Amino acid sequence: MTLLRNILMRLLSTAITLFGVAVIIFVVIRVVPGNPIAMMLPPGATEADIARLQAQYGFDKSIFEQFMIWLGGVVQGDFGTSISLRQPVSSLVLNRLPATLELSIVALLIAVVIGGTMALTGTRWRNTRKEGAIDVSTGMALSIPDFLWGLVLILLFGVLWPVFHISGRISPALDIDFTTNFYLFEALLRLRFDVLGDLIGHMFMPALALAIPLSAIIAQLLKQSLKETMHLDYVTLSRTHGYGEHHVITRDALPNAILPTLTLVGVQFTFLIGGTVIIERLFSYEGLGNMAIDAVINRDLPLIQGIVILFALIFTLVNLAVDMLYVVLNPRLRHA
Repeated sequence: MTLLRNILMRLLSTAITLFGVAVIIFVVIRVVPGNPIAMMLPPGATEADIARLQAQYGFDKSIFEQFMIWLGGVVQGDFGTSISLRQPVSSLVLNRLPATLELSIVALLIAVVIGGTMALTGTRWRNTRKEGAIDVSTGMALSIPDFLWGLVLILLFGVLWPVFHISGRISPALDIDFTTNFYLFEALLRLRFDVLGDLIGHMFMPALALAIPLSAIIAQLLKQSLKETMHLDYVTLSRTHGYGEHHVITRDALPNAILPTLTLVGVQFTFLIGGTVIIERLFSYEGLGNMAIDAVINRDLPLIQGIVILFALIFTLVNLAVDMLYVVLNPRLRHA
């Protein structure tokens, strides 16, 4: 009963957060200088043309009236019509979202593998020069932003040693009719390994660029948690039973040390999705981040609002899922 009440309270908090985000983004993008209607009009447009478009998109009303009209549409699933693309915002956003989610999930998996391996290796080699080398590597990975890693990867594996694709999401020459926009998962389910390889070839470098800084964060936190756990009594008892260092680290210390890292990974995943904006632009990846930049350039207010609200929704839902998973995995919180 307590768990259900906590979930309901978090859902209420999520709704309040989304409402606050909607108010802020709606007001801010309308007080910023720039007229989106002027960008739509051809040279020589008359005052009547301007008035007609302003009335069509509701810009002739006050900000409060515009917000109430927009909010009423959002409640019904209507986020308005894109000014630059002349299409419903909801369909545009949902069509691009799968590409960004796939990129973020692959980047997260790469970060977990790299960061976890470095943390376990650093714990195994603690108090040695090899641990120092790992600490220096994680420091370098964390200090360089993801878009700069993207440029380095393009230079290395796109120009000097052209192994991976440097732009796009899939090769146009491939003959496949996708049912959904989750290309990677659909190709895997349909056992189209040729398509799967092409998708990975396009996705690997942007995903790796996103994953490198996150892997350094995971490595640092997990290694520190492991080092603290290695001095606890149950770990010492495991050693007295004759278990090797590898068994002690992976079977005894890791299950307890991984809980703080799990919370970090959940929070960082939401930032990872937001961080795809620059990376998608850099690699011409057809995702939500690339669309967000175009929306800002074109002052496409309805599209900007839809993208920001979706990012906020993902952020709150992921945090809720992480909190619930933390309760499930932590016996003390679960029994409390």
